Amino acid sequence: MKHYYTDGSASPNPGPGGYAVIVDGAPVALGCEKDSTNIRMEAQALIAAYKLAESGDVIYTDSEFWVNVVTKWAAGWKAAGWKKKTGPIKNLELVQELYQLYLDHPDVVLEWTRGHVGTSGNEAADEWANKAREGATL
Repeated sequence: MKHYYTDGSASPNPGPGGYAVIVDGAPVALGCEKDSTNIRMEAQALIAAYKLAESGDVIYTDSEFWVNVVTKWAAGWKAAGWKKKTGPIKNLELVQELYQLYLDHPDVVLEWTRGHVGTSGNEAADEWANKAREGATL
């Protein structure tokens, strides 16, 4: 069983963005976009983690928003034709990709973790997301 820690960063927000996926304190996936947001980068990190994860693995994110998207809201949005009552869904392509990966990996656990409280995996993900934003690669 592996524990994946994910994080995304944009500075300024919006602006250049980066994301990281960490296993055992080391990055296993990094990425960046020249013009992005924190929300987009958090999703990209989760997508990358799901693509690496296997049955029994745990994915941690400090994005309560994305946990709610995939566990609470996306099913209803999909049933409504990928629309919500208040207007269009932002970052719809990321919502759809992440939700499908979530459905395709029912034996992978998605967990929210509080950010910036000293959890080593989360702190490493934050550090490497910032490095990725600045151009670091694997």
